[in-house]
Amino acid sequence: MRIIFILLLLTGSFTMNGQEDVIAKYKAMFTLNFIRYIGWPEDAKQGDFVIGVVRDAMIAEYLQSQSAGKKYGYQNIVIKEFRKIEEITDCQILYFANSYSFAKNAAVVKQKLGGKNSLIISETEGAISDGSIINFVVRDGKLKFELSQQNANAFGIKLSNSLTALSNSILVN
Repeated sequence: MRIIFILLLLTGSFTMNGQEDVIAKYKAMFTLNFIRYIGWPEDAKQGDFVIGVVRDAMIAEYLQSQSAGKKYGYQNIVIKEFRKIEEITDCQILYFANSYSFAKNAAVVKQKLGGKNSLIISETEGAISDGSIINFVVRDGKLKFELSQQNANAFGIKLSNSLTALSNSILVN
């Protein structure tokens, strides 16, 4: 799976074929692989490694199937689904689907996450400017991702040079 991830990143995109389930599968795969390219603070390395998904059952299902029985270091990978913003609890990764406006909910999301040790992944154009750290976008019919080191720093995590080199665009805000 790591080789596929690196090959897709090196090409800078994944050509879309219009099938939501295929897109969701790749987004889940990327999300799980991002874990290795993040410098997590010690607090994030305690207990289970929790990936929360806001309002996207398909992404949650793919994350669940792709992470079954896997660990990050000594941590079990646990997938939690959140149907509402109010349900969000501490997690190392929060995947925020485009079915729910990240821009309108960014402040509440940051507050729910405690403002630290969490990677926010979104899939809405412009979400980086609202505080997302990694954002999936479709440009020219291709799946790409953009990221913000500044937003990562605000949450106390570090993006590896490998990840920043492979992203579609690094936005400084």
